[in-house]
Formats: sequence, C-alpha cells, structure tokens
Amino acid sequence: MNMLKSLVLCAAVISGVAHAEENTLRVYNWFDYITPKALEDFKAQNTQVKLVYDIFDTNEALEAKLLTGNSGYDVVVPSNVFLAKQIEAGVFQPLDRSQLPNWKHLDPKLMKLIEANDPGNKFAVPYMYGTILIGFNPDKVKAALGADAPVDSWDLIFKQENISKLKQCGVALLDSPSEILPLALQHLGLDPNSSNPKDYDKAEALLMKIRPYVTYFHSSKYMADIANGDICVAVGYSGSFSQAANRAKEAKNGVTVDMRLPKEGAPIWFDMLAIPKGAKNPQDAYTFINYLLQPQVIAPISDFVGYPNPNKDATEQVDPSIRNNPNLYPTEAAMATLYTLKPLGRDAERARTRAWTKIKSGT
Repeated sequence: MNMLKSLVLCAAVISGVAHAEENTLRVYNWFDYITPKALEDFKAQNTQVKLVYDIFDTNEALEAKLLTGNSGYDVVVPSNVFLAKQIEAGVFQPLDRSQLPNWKHLDPKLMKLIEANDPGNKFAVPYMYGTILIGFNPDKVKAALGADAPVDSWDLIFKQENISKLKQCGVALLDSPSEILPLALQHLGLDPNSSNPKDYDKAEALLMKIRPYVTYFHSSKYMADIANGDICVAVGYSGSFSQAANRAKEAKNGVTVDMRLPKEGAPIWFDMLAIPKGAKNPQDAYTFINYLLQPQVIAPISDFVGYPNPNKDATEQVDPSIRNNPNLYPTEAAMATLYTLKPLGRDAERARTRAWTKIKSGT
C-alpha cells in the first residue's frame, strides 16, 4: 500500500513538473531592450504563463547557446546576419503565421529587405532595426574641423585629413569586423558583402591609414563616453546615440550629442524574434511574439530603447523626437542607400578576421 502511495505521489510530482515546464516561457533578449511595463502587461494578460526573461550582450553569446541544439529558450533575438547562418544550421522552427494575426502590422518594404537573410520571411519576425552611423559632439567637431565638417559623410572617418584632427578629442569605432570592414569596402567603391579575399586587403590598407587616430574599438563603451564628452566622434548604432543624447540631457553636463546617417549609405540591421527547434513551449512563444506585434505595445518600447520598429501601424504612436528624426527613421531616399549585410564564405571570412586582427593591433 505504501509503495502504491509512493508511486502515485511520484507520478503527481512528475506531472506537476511537466505542467510547470509546459507553462514556463523562456525568452532570451538583448540587454536593456524592452520596457519593464511591456513584460508586466504580458504577465498580467497571460496569468497562466510563467515568464523567465534572460539577457545577453553579444550575438556570439546567443549563437553559442543555439548551436548546442538545446538553448533552453522558447524565444530568442538574433541579429539578421547571424539569423541567416543559424537558419542554414537548422536552428529554428518555421513560423506558423496563423498564430501571428498581428503580422499584418509589419512594413512590407522592410520585410522585403529582411528576405536577404530570411528568404520568404519563413523563420523570424523583426523586433527593432537600425543603422550604423556617425554620432558626434557638434561643438568639439566644429572646433577641430570648422563649421563645414563633413558630418554627413563617411569622409569624416575615412579621410586622414579629417580624422587626424579629431584625434585630439577622441574617436571610437565599433569592435565589429562584420560592420566596420563593409563600410571601408563601400568607401572604396567595392561590394560591402564582397566574397573576394583580396578586397579585404584593400579595406585593411584603408583602415590602417586611419588607425593611428582611432582612440579605441568597443561595441558599447562609446555610448557613455560620448554622453560624458570623453570622445567627440563614434561610429556606432543609431539608437545608441539617441540614448547617449538623452543621458547627456539628464546629466545637464553641457554636452550635446548629434548623429548623421551618411549620405553614401550604410548597413541596415534587424534584430529578429525566432523560435528555436528545441523550444519546449512554442505555443506561448507565439503568444509573446504576437503580443509584441501590437502597435500600442511596440511603440513605447521604441521610445525607451531609441530604435525604430518595423511595425507600420505603430509609427504614429512613437515619440515625435524619434519618428521624425531621419537619422533614426530613414527617409524613403535614405532607404534606397541602405543595404543588408550577409554571411561570408569561409575564405572571405578568414580574410576579414585576419584583417581585423591587424587593424585592432595597429601592426
């Protein structure tokens, strides 16, 4: 009799654990990339779901989990270039759009751009997007280069006569070969997604010329430094300069942060919502993604993070300081100059990695 009770109790415990697992939704997103209110409202509207929300700070950290084949997450947020590699590796479930009625709010033009990395938009839903551009301190740049400083051109960075004069007030570049080297290729009139290893020798030569004037390479430090006035120019992510400008205003430190999307064009990137193949709770994953596709939900998130979202019906609800800023929400003319980055073949990837190692070391 005691053995029977034990078996019943054991079965009940196992059933309870399985039920809890079934109702636990695990989300893995970028650091500081959603409003607390959005998470609280989701939990209030879906009381049967236990939300576990974890954060990461690099695509590499996410990819390391995904490529094990069992990330433990139901929703993840890779950037589009990494998404393309992960789709090829068979990491994600194809989307069942019947479970995403709010898909209708997405901008068809942006969805077309994303097809370069996700043909047919089969595996992922865009969350936020942005560009690589130039952030700067107008007063310090004017002092270094005069009133006609080419802040709306990559000439500001890639021409020695400009960047050499900016060295005195500090210049930072993203620590990202997959984003900085395409800019160098573009500046040389080459394909930013070139698969020719020799092109990376040319990009390396260009960057080595300006290397003595670069203060440092980093993918987040520049935000605080430009807001504090410790550097005067950075090449970084569009929304990060919006956040830096707000920090400077809040600090009342007399620093102004501005930004420009260069007239020659730039990479456009997307952070994507996807469901891994091993997800234990895909049903609630769809509920969460569909929730984020509501215009009234995603607009305040854009206000908070400083990045545009791809939801065409949310644009009017985004704060005017963001949606009316052409450096954050590109104009139709600017959109024509933007391009998506793509994964490279093995030889080009090796050439790019070798070039970046030399550029970073300066030797």
